[in-house]
Amino acid sequence: MTTKELIRRAEQGDAVLQLRLGLAYRMGDGVPQDDVKAFRWFQLSAEQGNARAQYLLGQSYFDAVGVPQDVAEAMKWLRLAAEQGSGAATVSLGLSYRMGDGVPQDYVEAFKWFRLAAAEGYASAQTLLGMAYGYGEGVPQDYVEAAKWYRLAAEQDNAGGQHLLSLSYLTGEGVPQHLVRALMWSSLSASEVNGAESKRYAEVRDIIVARATANQIAEAERLAREWKPKTWKDLKPE
Repeated sequence: MTTKELIRRAEQGDAVLQLRLGLAYRMGDGVPQDDVKAFRWFQLSAEQGNARAQYLLGQSYFDAVGVPQDVAEAMKWLRLAAEQGSGAATVSLGLSYRMGDGVPQDYVEAFKWFRLAAAEGYASAQTLLGMAYGYGEGVPQDYVEAAKWYRLAAEQDNAGGQHLLSLSYLTGEGVPQHLVRALMWSSLSASEVNGAESKRYAEVRDIIVARATANQIAEAERLAREWKPKTWKDLKPE
């Protein structure tokens, strides 16, 4: 579809193509980059009930991209998207409440949103839900539940879940202490990230290596090489 045809059909009210045109303006893909125009098309699509557009509209309000910041409007649109099953919106709501970013800090409310997204298989939400259990944020502290959710995220190749699961195996919190598994997950997580996180994850890996025998290191390296990520369909409990 040409850009001219995309604009024509979006102007006729096609919500999916309005979203697509908004993304084109946001990214400068085939049209000049323009956050204001992107916001306008997200808004038109969102008002017709498109969940992804509602999420992007909420984030635009939250981050003041193409529109002045309006936290109340941001939360309204994020909630609408979350109620339609948008995992990204659900996680964003949970993070807002966890951090007190634009709303009063509320760990219980954060936990509620993380749990909803985690149950639908969103790996980032599973990591955050595990953290809520591990730190006792909005729910009684439970290392076993924390490790369970870290594992589900880790198996889906979420670096944060892999890192936290490696720490669980290193400390024996929620799972039996196991240096080989700790090193395997730590190595996988360190290979997934960049910048400050990469340094932090590598430091944990080095701590585990210092405690492990040569045979344990070799076994962890083999397991890491052979490991393959799973999908939520493979992991979802019956």
